[in-house]
Amino acid sequence: MKIGLIGHGYWGRNLARVFHELGALHAVCDASPEALDSAKERYPGIRLESDPFALLNDPEVQAVALATSAESHYRLGRAVLDAGKDLFVEKPLALRASEAERLVALAESRSQVLMVGHLLRYHPGILKLKELCTSGVLGRIEYVYSHRLNLGKVRREENALWSFAPHDVSVLLHLFEMMPLQISAVGGTYLQPNIADVSVSNLLFDGGARAHIFVSWLHPFKEQKLVVVGSKRMAVFDDLQPEHKLMIYDKNIEFVNGNFLTQRPEGVPVKVEMREPLRNECEHFLDCVRTRSTPWSDGAEGLRVLLVLQACQKSLQLNGEPVEVGGVIKDVLYA
Repeated sequence: MKIGLIGHGYWGRNLARVFHELGALHAVCDASPEALDSAKERYPGIRLESDPFALLNDPEVQAVALATSAESHYRLGRAVLDAGKDLFVEKPLALRASEAERLVALAESRSQVLMVGHLLRYHPGILKLKELCTSGVLGRIEYVYSHRLNLGKVRREENALWSFAPHDVSVLLHLFEMMPLQISAVGGTYLQPNIADVSVSNLLFDGGARAHIFVSWLHPFKEQKLVVVGSKRMAVFDDLQPEHKLMIYDKNIEFVNGNFLTQRPEGVPVKVEMREPLRNECEHFLDCVRTRSTPWSDGAEGLRVLLVLQACQKSLQLNGEPVEVGGVIKDVLYA
């Protein structure tokens, strides 16, 4: 298996490291001479290119990992598929659902593997959380909230919603196994004109279940937490905990003599076999290329995430006015 990597920047360096550890890194492409020098120093003997189309013409390259700026994903992703290569593209799949649709249709028409880098889907803690939801341990999912907060990394080409929320949207759709019916979102712009630094998105699902996603790069401390409130129990995934990243809690709420009595529950850690999520993700992509199987985070999921993000962005621009989502594109919804 020989992988070509386009983009050896902030996140591309991590992909290069893992694909190299897996024995699959064949070539690195970047327009920056400094980035290529860094790749040459770390991985002597690999092919280096400044022109992505030179890499795409390499018959030895079987698949391409794309870790460039979001606005280039559609153009370069299409070029990769046109070159007959399987494609791994970092989130988001594209900046418009219409572009994502074209990439999905192109990959399907040629039986090519198209995978989107929704890293949380491959986190052992999230995989275990999904097991708890599916097995009924938590009961019916009633409410989920996700917080992804930090001071930086501030971007100029996209707001905090598009930078931070794709991972959380992907996980929410995975847990609920359906698209939301309606979304409302509000945010604040403080550092740059027209680029929201903070946003809170509220999602309504069929049956009355709800979720919210709070993202910010203007926050005094780092927080990456997902809370699932079920009809029986509650679960908390805290990725910043050095151990016990996943905890489960009883609700401990009783209705006695017309009053609700609550007792603070003791959390019980859930055993999770920890492996690096990025390694899981890269191994999964290589396995899909070898076996011609559909990735967990395939192009259709990438499109669903984009539909949710676009609805959040529209509501954000309308100062929180609800936006209908369900049934926008029926053929990409969950059955």
